[in-house]
Amino acid sequence: MSESIRIYVTGSCDGLEQLRDALSTHPEVDFVGWSEHVAEATAALAGGHLQVVVHATRASTFPGGEVAAIREQTRSPIVIFASGESSALLEEALDADGVADVLLLPQLTENVVFALRKAAHAGRRLQAEGATQRRGRIVTVFSPKGGTGKTVTATNLAASFAKYEGQRTLLLDLDLQFGDAAIMLGLEPEKTIYDLVVAPGELDSEKLAGYITKHTSGIDVLPAPLRPEDAELVTESKLARLLEVARESYDQIVVDTSPFFHGPMLATLDRTDELLMICGLDVPTLKNVRLSLQTLELLSFPSSRIRYVLNRANSKVGMKKKEVEGALDITIGFEVPSDRAVPLGVNRGAPPVIGDTGSDYAKAIRSIAKSLLVKEQPKKKRAFALARA
Repeated sequence: MSESIRIYVTGSCDGLEQLRDALSTHPEVDFVGWSEHVAEATAALAGGHLQVVVHATRASTFPGGEVAAIREQTRSPIVIFASGESSALLEEALDADGVADVLLLPQLTENVVFALRKAAHAGRRLQAEGATQRRGRIVTVFSPKGGTGKTVTATNLAASFAKYEGQRTLLLDLDLQFGDAAIMLGLEPEKTIYDLVVAPGELDSEKLAGYITKHTSGIDVLPAPLRPEDAELVTESKLARLLEVARESYDQIVVDTSPFFHGPMLATLDRTDELLMICGLDVPTLKNVRLSLQTLELLSFPSSRIRYVLNRANSKVGMKKKEVEGALDITIGFEVPSDRAVPLGVNRGAPPVIGDTGSDYAKAIRSIAKSLLVKEQPKKKRAFALARA
């Protein structure tokens, strides 16, 4: 038996109820769910790993607003069910992004299943073609404790990718309430990730380009919201779409994060190619790192994608690298020294890899950037599912 088609149904039209019941029990269809209103289905559309979205309409013209709302959440092909005949609807649908077919109800169930299977096949083909074109790789910088140097690492790593490795680089600040990436680069952005996600219309590469702030090092920066209360509008589904669009436009997407496993962080982990875990030579940080590793294991995040960075590695504080490795049962991949160039660079808004290239800190970060590029594998990474409700 062929693989079942994973679908979700939105909207309503004459004859939909009977057809919906038939599809929900059909052996070739994996019926995920149904919602009359697209706005109520955003979580299912964004996180359902759907092969086809069915949208039903009673309108005699093309439901452009509903289709645009669906496309903001998923790139799965759309099949439209319509009651009654309308040449205007059919003509407009032919030119619409992502609409694979239009079926005028009533239809035999087998005819509908055939159309769904055809749409799913076309979607897989387009997805495969997009995967060969996509180059972007997501490097997420994380620490479960503040003050460990996470943002400094992210900004300098992004600058190193852009200036010295010739990588088209996006720095994405996902410390959504108190992000400092822009200020550490000496930027006063006019637009932030908040402005991008609340802007109307479908998110694509062209739209993303209108909201980034350019840095002299060559980085494109998408800063955190200016007000903490705006953070809640950067939802998991909108961030998931943003990361996929960024992959199409950039070689490297460096993500600075908050110290929490909230929705946006989980969406980022789901798409992360390399996770840089920042460690320190202090007991509280080690305790939090250990708890984070347990959480990552519960989320089925592959340990092979985690690289450990020991920050301020040369500090004489009564603890050494081997003790950190023993306490966490890990191998430290990178060591970054404590260096006066770092606070000077932060206060001047100039990353040491740009403003103090001869410093030990700058050399260490450039070494990390080169190592991450060398490690990059052409073969496709295995997908993993986050264990969450």
